[in-house]
Amino acid sequence: MTEHDPASDPHSADLTPADPLNDELLSRIRSRAAEYDRENRFFTEDFAELADGGYLKALVPTEFGGLGLSLEQTARLQVRLAGAAPATALAVNMHLVWTGIAKTLRDRGDDSLEFVLREAGAGEVFAFGLSEAGNDLVLFGSTTEARPEPDGSYRFHGRKIFTSLSPAWTRLGTMGLDSTSPDAPKIVYGFIERTGGGFEIREDWDTLGMRATQSNTTVLDGARAAADRVVRRLDPGPNPDPLVFAIFANFEILLAAVYTGIGARALELAVEAAHRRTSLKNDGRSYANDPDIRWRVAEAAIEQDALLPQLDALARDVDTLASHGGLWFPKLVGLKIRATETARRVVDQAVRVSGGSTFFAGSELGRLYRDVLAGIFHPSDAESAHNTVATAWLGPVEE
Repeated sequence: MTEHDPASDPHSADLTPADPLNDELLSRIRSRAAEYDRENRFFTEDFAELADGGYLKALVPTEFGGLGLSLEQTARLQVRLAGAAPATALAVNMHLVWTGIAKTLRDRGDDSLEFVLREAGAGEVFAFGLSEAGNDLVLFGSTTEARPEPDGSYRFHGRKIFTSLSPAWTRLGTMGLDSTSPDAPKIVYGFIERTGGGFEIREDWDTLGMRATQSNTTVLDGARAAADRVVRRLDPGPNPDPLVFAIFANFEILLAAVYTGIGARALELAVEAAHRRTSLKNDGRSYANDPDIRWRVAEAAIEQDALLPQLDALARDVDTLASHGGLWFPKLVGLKIRATETARRVVDQAVRVSGGSTFFAGSELGRLYRDVLAGIFHPSDAESAHNTVATAWLGPVEE
């Protein structure tokens, strides 16, 4: 790490003595990122090293074979990982989110997802199979059918998009709408196993950025969640169930961590470029002396500085069971929007500072410019987030 990396400052969240993301590992991960992007392939070598080093067990309690880290500590690690390879960090996020959800619930006395922690501790890999094209209700509705079986299990039929970790997951957390049971409709959450079949992974991930995630479309055609892996049956629409909070909290915080890492790396590259580039009109001095370039770097640094304190604070509040009442969801979606939009602006400033070389395919900043755009599409999107915040402060729109 260089002196310009804010994630390495002495005020960052303390890590365990055996750091699962040492500098040597991060260097190897960074060295492979361009190749994964160029070849549009899964981060196989990164994944193997992270798994072998126990990183996928960051949020798993030590009693289940994990590292026993807090959400705050894990979010800071994700900042660092994203600074080396954004797509690797984003894909790993999906597994960490499920383990974080299980931990958040267990910390609050709910053991309904404890099996996630036990199985993750044993090496199983969890992926997120919730997103659906055209479903702007997100967790509060579903276009997937959840068909009940006599033994209490469910079979899912539908199309899930942005299924990160497609080549590697062994467990897929998903949801669908039960419209046939006597108490229907119900949103059903369950976990399917890769060995159980009943699904097709379509290798259709050919995107502008975040290419190594290989977030392929997953078509569910009777994929079965056993009765003991059906974890919720909830009424459609906004729901106070702790699972909904746990999903939002872990997803938004860990997602914000990834984009905070992208911004931190872009700022670092901008500083390097400003010192490296020279100006003929300024007697060959570096652009670090140019007032316009200095302003751009300062503007990026000022924006970037705002992210880590909020990331730390919200993650710590989840860890310590703090209460924000009706403001929890506005705070979470606000963090996500602030992190993704700030990252876009910081990367844009870094590109302007660094000049035309970033327009070439091999440029790391050029790749960050493409990767950071994915932040627009993660839930909650800007429209949904603003509606959540407006409702919290102003109340619902009058009919």
